[in-house]
Amino acid sequence: MNRRRASGQLRDVVPLGVLFGVLYFVQGIAEPTEGLIAQPVRSLLASWGRSIEEIAAFSALLAAPWWLKPLYGALTDHVPLLRLRRKSYLLLTTGAAAVFLGYLAVADVDESASRLLFWCLLVPTLGVAFADVVVDALMVERGRPLGLTGSLQSVQWGAIYAGTLLAGWLGGRLSESRQQQIGFGICAAALAVSFLVCLFAVRERPTTARPDLRSAARELGHALRLPVVWSTGAFLFLWNFNPFLTAILQYHMTHRLAFSEAFYGDTLSLQAIGSIVASIAYPFYCRRFSFRALLHASIVLGIGSTIAYWLMVDETTAVLISLVVGFTYMSATLVQLDLAARACPLLSAGTVFALLMALSNLSLSLATWVGGTWYEQLEATYGAVHGFNLLVAIGAGFTAGCWLVLPLVNRTLTAAEHALGENHAVSGGSDAANSR
Repeated sequence: MNRRRASGQLRDVVPLGVLFGVLYFVQGIAEPTEGLIAQPVRSLLASWGRSIEEIAAFSALLAAPWWLKPLYGALTDHVPLLRLRRKSYLLLTTGAAAVFLGYLAVADVDESASRLLFWCLLVPTLGVAFADVVVDALMVERGRPLGLTGSLQSVQWGAIYAGTLLAGWLGGRLSESRQQQIGFGICAAALAVSFLVCLFAVRERPTTARPDLRSAARELGHALRLPVVWSTGAFLFLWNFNPFLTAILQYHMTHRLAFSEAFYGDTLSLQAIGSIVASIAYPFYCRRFSFRALLHASIVLGIGSTIAYWLMVDETTAVLISLVVGFTYMSATLVQLDLAARACPLLSAGTVFALLMALSNLSLSLATWVGGTWYEQLEATYGAVHGFNLLVAIGAGFTAGCWLVLPLVNRTLTAAEHALGENHAVSGGSDAANSR
């Protein structure tokens, strides 16, 4: 009987695993702000003579669709499109993203058309962000009745980081050779594959439910009034506010430390390797410690993964730091995602989790935006190396600020768990996969 049940579960998980694995692998490659084309786009802007402040602002604004994840969740839950709640949104978003990136692959976009470049990238970012929310909802719907959510989310992490490994390596070389259009074409083709997978592999029964915008607004409004959401949101915002990451880190490594674009891309792949190891390790130790201890550890790991960049002086130290930071940063991130999952009331878990992830994404974007301004000012006053190190210290200071709100987080989280009868721990490896 057990063997027969295991065989049945295997038949269920394999097609679902392939479906979600393909969709998440494509997300790891094609997401414009962190995927394959993120580094080539920033390199293109630099070659056009844009300052680091302008590049940082461009990157921050491009990530704006990730701030709106709760809206996407409410729409796909309560507002069917063509009588379908999931498939129609997936086809619309992946199709639009593929079309706009395909245009960039064939169009001759020069430095006079930076606004056109921005809008042609913003639509794919919106498409990938919206599809991410819809796929998460679809995964819960399909996986929960079969008891396969944990397995499917393990597939998600593996697929996304596999895409990140490829994106880092290839993106660095495309940046080095100034072949951004090839990157646009690859991402457009990958999203076209996602469109076809959704068209033929996603099966959904049409719903007779009418669009209910009031329910969507009511659910989101309720989430915004929960004390545990505000305290957890403040914690996540402080922890994620690192003004030296992404655009500034790439600029500093390639322009001030004179590393090649290809080498910078390799460091992103090395970080992905460290993150994969951290994702595998987390389930083995997360239940051996109290969650409060893990929260303290996440702050320490966040500070450590930040100030590690003080030691980066050559390619050898950059390689070691990338591996270590990939592991420590992801380990701490998993605790943050675990916290977000625990803060979610069961009746509106999807909306609340999306809201908390949106706050994290907003923090990252704002940090990138102001980081560009701060970097230029600090560099002008203290020089490139000392200015960058001071920016790193600011990021570490924001992370340390999490200790100021941690007592409030513990109180509101305990109260919320008691009120809902949720005295059991929520699996971080399972719920965390709803993140970006």
